[in-house]
Amino acid sequence: MALSTLTSRVDENDKEMFIAFCDSAGLSASAAINMFVKTVNREHRIPFEIKVDDPFYSASNQRHLMKSVQELKAGKGTAHELIEDSDE
Repeated sequence: MALSTLTSRVDENDKEMFIAFCDSAGLSASAAINMFVKTVNREHRIPFEIKVDDPFYSASNQRHLMKSVQELKAGKGTAHELIEDSDE
């Protein structure tokens, strides 16, 4: 079987942590990445859950935002000056 190189850019700290984990598990980084690639190819999916826990995208917040947009479109909004937060 012919081998090919797969190049990816990652944060330097993430790379160091990944290599340290692989070393502690008795794997090379290359072996771990190959395991990931083979699992994706076999299962036709990312082999772990990917989710976003950003509360901005929650259903309740999106409903609130849409209601606010409708109120603004109906002329029920109020303009305010930008208030700077002094904690920054």
